[in-house]
Amino acid sequence: MLSGLLAAVAGLMVTAKFSIATPIAGANDELDAIAAVVIGGASLFGGTGTMFGTLIGTLIISILVTGLVLLNVQPFWQQVAVGAVLIIAVILDQLRRRLADT
Repeated sequence: MLSGLLAAVAGLMVTAKFSIATPIAGANDELDAIAAVVIGGASLFGGTGTMFGTLIGTLIISILVTGLVLLNVQPFWQQVAVGAVLIIAVILDQLRRRLADT
């Protein structure tokens, strides 16, 4: 029930943001969510993360995307930038894990 309620609230927020309901309104938001969690310190390969870290990751992604929108960067290149940040975060996570193992 809680999951359904929160999904409904998210749907209302997206509808309020765009002032229209479309079936593709949330397309590609998964990349932003995954990037925010990984930047926040959670590993894609298991482990623990914190809500505070996820909040910081969300702020970083939001600032990045908002800055790119203000610079009139095309949406395709915005996704490329978020993907590049995600790849860098995963590489840094792997390096951190390797250093911790040795």
